[in-house]
Amino acid sequence: MPAALHLPSVPPLDEVRAHAYVVSLPLVTPFRGLAHREAMLLRGPAGWTEFSPFAEYEDAEASAWLAAAIDFGWQNAPTAHRTEIRVNATVPAVSAAAVPEVLARFDGCRTAKVKVAERGGTLADDIARVRAVRETMGALGRIRIDANGAWSLDEAEHAVHALAEFDLEYVEQPCARLDELRELRRRIRYMGVPIAADESVRKADDPLAVARADAADLLVIKAQPLGGVHRVLQLVAEAGLPVVVSSALDTSVGLAMGAALAGALPRLDYDCGLGTASLLGADVTVDPLRPEHGTVPVRRPEVDASALAEYAAPAERSRWWAERLARCHALLAASVG
Repeated sequence: MPAALHLPSVPPLDEVRAHAYVVSLPLVTPFRGLAHREAMLLRGPAGWTEFSPFAEYEDAEASAWLAAAIDFGWQNAPTAHRTEIRVNATVPAVSAAAVPEVLARFDGCRTAKVKVAERGGTLADDIARVRAVRETMGALGRIRIDANGAWSLDEAEHAVHALAEFDLEYVEQPCARLDELRELRRRIRYMGVPIAADESVRKADDPLAVARADAADLLVIKAQPLGGVHRVLQLVAEAGLPVVVSSALDTSVGLAMGAALAGALPRLDYDCGLGTASLLGADVTVDPLRPEHGTVPVRRPEVDASALAEYAAPAERSRWWAERLARCHALLAASVG
């Protein structure tokens, strides 16, 4: 398990779960089919950290998220090159009419990432949503779209042409396969629309394959799925491509991990997807990492005990997470030991 190899050691399970809390936070707008976001918060020697792989992920994949949690909670953060990170707004697959309300939650953000190719939706829905974002943000706003690999090659080419009038900053993971990404990049190069890879990085056995295949112009990187801040910094150095640091609908604790990663990068050319606390109806801290004037700070928030109690997950879900933690910890310990 490559993620674990970047941990000097794996602390004992009893130590990891000594201060473990499972929360279920309501979402303002349904996202990825979820109405609540579950997360396990842990407290290590370096401070609060987060273990929050989505429920459908198998243990082998989820263990990389645990490696990231241990990295952030049990190791010192790398040196920061900046104290705040410019972030983008995130627009779920909502109706066009709902777009202004969503964007209003992202104070001062000059960039919006718009979800497209949602199951059950149509290209016409996507066009209407992106048009509403452009009308709300104005000509100077930056718009990027994210298809989560849902389009075929020909569907992606058609969609990019249909959405090009809105002046796209880039299109994120339009297709699932590397060969499709590479061919689409060739087909639309004349349009000047870059291709960003997300799932082709974080879900790949070899996260650098997409860079070697010349299949993307930039990479979307996430600290938790890729095994932690220190490991991702090494991957970025090896990839040699511009990057966007993003999140996975984390609590403010998980977002702090992403902010630590973004802060430590020598070069950061794009606004980052670390403003998603604005999609949460509640958080685990009284001082959440929500965008203010288009930025979030590089800091580790203090967890609020009353929030842990108020938003505690039901007992059966807490047991489920405790069992998952134990299984993933065993995988990590075996790979390091």
